[in-house]
Amino acid sequence: MKLSVNLKERSYNIKIEKGLFKNIAKEVGDVFKGEKIFIITDDNVEKYYGNEILSALRNEGFNTEILIFPHGESIKSLKNCEFAYEKLSEFHLSRSDLIIALGGGVIGDFAGFIAASYLRGVNLIQVPTSLLAQVDSSIGGKVAVNLTQGKNLVGFFYQPKAVFIDTETLNTLPDKFFSDGMGEVLKYAFIRDEPMYETLLKFKNRENLMKNIGEIIYRCCKIKGEIVEKDERDTGERLLLNFGHTLGHAIEAYTKYKEYSHGEAVSIGMVEITKLFEKKGVCEKNLSEKMEAVLKSFQLPTVLRDEYRKNISDFIKNDKKFLNGKLNLVAVMKIGESKIIKSSSDFFQNL
Repeated sequence: MKLSVNLKERSYNIKIEKGLFKNIAKEVGDVFKGEKIFIITDDNVEKYYGNEILSALRNEGFNTEILIFPHGESIKSLKNCEFAYEKLSEFHLSRSDLIIALGGGVIGDFAGFIAASYLRGVNLIQVPTSLLAQVDSSIGGKVAVNLTQGKNLVGFFYQPKAVFIDTETLNTLPDKFFSDGMGEVLKYAFIRDEPMYETLLKFKNRENLMKNIGEIIYRCCKIKGEIVEKDERDTGERLLLNFGHTLGHAIEAYTKYKEYSHGEAVSIGMVEITKLFEKKGVCEKNLSEKMEAVLKSFQLPTVLRDEYRKNISDFIKNDKKFLNGKLNLVAVMKIGESKIIKSSSDFFQNL
């Protein structure tokens, strides 16, 4: 399956295929005609795919090196950027060469930031290996690193040259991180795709879901691509993709990215903000209960601990969705329908 993100000179294709990784060198060669390729990945992904992609690209004639970081959100720091820049300089990477982001959402964000900033911009290809990255973070060009004050506070809008998705890479994902990706999948169902929500209700386990995973990934990518085409820089409709993220990012930052994965934090955020909108009569009654039921069926948390309620307000104030002094919040009116509501950070005072 293939679809395009149409952004004029920044347009690119997303290819979704079982077993695509076996032909990764050819896929890259169809898009990139240069000489040097620098792969950025983490130790978890490298042990499965590092040697395979290195060998394939070198056999195709590319001068290829790989840089391996420890897995986890903590690598998304400016200090690690400096280390990566030094390695790129030693490799004599030029603006006509290529960086491949091989991994999950963290690697996609981090390697994308490196590509956007080194030499003021180097070619980038995203090869996402986690469900979260395949349905969401590898698409749309948001790349960033973290500060102690919050998640993804330093970044760019920097589109890749291509996104290559092999659904077989999901077979190596631990259950926790498969569920993590389902948090983002369900986000798409909640904001824009009631039929997908109804479909997901029928799946009883991961094995059953994997039989249909290509179509699910395609539907999520299609929704995101269409929204990004209308609002590349996140000032209008694209804000809908942040449903649950204001609280989710605050939870992640407060817990120093050690307590919850991104999808888990967003799952909590989606339910908690929907409860607040229910109290204000903005959305359908008992909507949060519907969300909780399906999120729990995919082993995702839905309740914010009391200690966090009292301590995450400073992180909410650093949210990137503050525009012109107003916080842009996403409300789901009913499954499949959503809108942006402007508010202040006081919205969360009764959290």
